[in-house]
Amino acid sequence: MSTTDFDLVVIGGGPGGYVAALRAAQLKLSVAVVEGNHLGGICLNWGCIPTKALLRASEINHLLHDLGQFGFTVDNPRFDFEKVVARSRAVSKQLSGGIGHLLKKARIPVFNGFGKLNGTDGKKRKITVALNDGSTTELKAAHVILATGARARVLPGFEPDGKFIWSYREALVPDILPRRLLVIGSGAIGTEFASFYRNMGSEVTLVEVADRILPVEDEEISKLAHTAFEKQGMKILTSAKPGPLSKGKDDVTVEITTARGTEKLTFDRVISAVGIVGNVEKLGLENTKIEADRTHIKTDHLCKTGEPGIYAIGDVAGAPWLAHKASHEAVMCVEAIAGLPVHPIDITKIPGCTYCRPQIASVGFTEAKAKAAGYQIRVGRFPLIGNGKAIAMGEPEGLVKTVFDAKTGELLGAHMIGAEVTEMIQGYVIARTGELTEAELKETIFPHPTISESMHEAVLAAYDGALHF
Repeated sequence: MSTTDFDLVVIGGGPGGYVAALRAAQLKLSVAVVEGNHLGGICLNWGCIPTKALLRASEINHLLHDLGQFGFTVDNPRFDFEKVVARSRAVSKQLSGGIGHLLKKARIPVFNGFGKLNGTDGKKRKITVALNDGSTTELKAAHVILATGARARVLPGFEPDGKFIWSYREALVPDILPRRLLVIGSGAIGTEFASFYRNMGSEVTLVEVADRILPVEDEEISKLAHTAFEKQGMKILTSAKPGPLSKGKDDVTVEITTARGTEKLTFDRVISAVGIVGNVEKLGLENTKIEADRTHIKTDHLCKTGEPGIYAIGDVAGAPWLAHKASHEAVMCVEAIAGLPVHPIDITKIPGCTYCRPQIASVGFTEAKAKAAGYQIRVGRFPLIGNGKAIAMGEPEGLVKTVFDAKTGELLGAHMIGAEVTEMIQGYVIARTGELTEAELKETIFPHPTISESMHEAVLAAYDGALHF
């Protein structure tokens, strides 16, 4: 056993953990990271990044089959599926290595293993690390940040088996491009996989237990996404219960029950994307005052747990399960530890993005939630068919929607569906963060020609009326 003392030990090297360590080093705190797998966590290695690489490939495949509208002719466009997957893995590997370089540059030691809280030694917390080489070391720190992330929730009867039933991990490194694919769950993860495989040529059935797909999004956006996906050839079943499942030699048959009855459908593969559970096991929480609620650690507005000196950030600390939320929590938490003034996070100012085709992005209150919260609202809508750049790009389908407080002019929420909206939502996020009203937004000049002009038009539509529709 070797012992090393630090101001801060971060357990977990994902987008919350490694950012916390980097910020701590900037603030001259001695800090170490404990990571048992790959730096960058699920996001970089098995989530955000590799899925975007795959989705980019599927967008290209779609475009290759739709070049006629631009005056091009391509005979029998083909792809090498193994190379498509290999590129996504290479992208993840490159970025994971980049994080290692950043930590090394900041002189932050990384302990490759799994950390567990193990009591105190005076004013210091003890962390026992089971290293991947089989040895053990003990770290001590005045402060500990738990950033252990989360993993896929397992749907009973649809446990991943490495062949027929996939979690997001198997779906990212598939053994085949399935001809018939069932995706269970229409949140961001399920919708992105459904979009990728459909645009690569799979026959996709998307099943959702709620009464609409993308249930956390504004209802109007959900309906537009539903229409767009069906137009692409996707089969969508809502208010649906999947199971039981029976396995054959080369495929599986699944019973799916809806209000119309029960039908048996056969698929080559099934992706289960029904949420996530926090990684709270084997952290030594049982000997602390830390509380977990449905696998997520309870924290206050500054990420403090019930145990003094121990904090939790990112997915393990609960929704929203977003990498950028984890990174922002990391900075806020470390700055609070360092004694700097900080602003607690307002989750209504955190954007959410889904990178399907068409893309979806939102921030703040939906129309329904704004009404439920008691606001008198003004709603603006602008369809992308009225935007010159969208038409020029061949991407005229979509909508930008704004929700304002009718009394104060505060932007309560914004919801977008269409080409590149994930790159534009930040404009509305800045407006929410800066507490801008319709007055400032109406006076903001948007460059022409850009799809972002639709954001301005959606503001005008809530008040004097859009100019171009």
